[in-house]
Amino acid sequence: MNKIQLEERLISFSVSIIEMTQSLPETRANNHLGMQLLRSATSTALNYGEAQSGESRRDFIHKIKLVLKELRESHVCLKIIFKISQGSDAGKLPLLLKECDELVVIFVKSVQTAENKQVALKFLYYFFKIQKSPIFLQILHKSKISNQQS
Repeated sequence: MNKIQLEERLISFSVSIIEMTQSLPETRANNHLGMQLLRSATSTALNYGEAQSGESRRDFIHKIKLVLKELRESHVCLKIIFKISQGSDAGKLPLLLKECDELVVIFVKSVQTAENKQVALKFLYYFFKIQKSPIFLQILHKSKISNQQS
């Protein structure tokens, strides 16, 4: 899945959450949980969009971790709403829980991949700095170009 498809998936998830929260019965608990879920679920797409223009790999990782944090918060909120709704029409809740689970898995892997690349680049930097090798400059230059393109 490329970054455009992932962004679209997050946007679709946000829209589904908006539609689901609008269909919740008007109770104090549903209003509270609905607003909390709206904030956390819709911020995933917004933060992912911001991560795409991260100023550095470290900034990118930080913003992707924010997406993951908000997805986990959304998942817990969905579980609470699901438990409250049992016995009544749960509607799209099981599908939204499944989608949230899948997005969490994707972003856990994204964070791991980005952090592993960052560690590898730091290792190469220190290894070749000691060696004072021009090869490092070529590797670093290629890495910066590929980071800017992705």
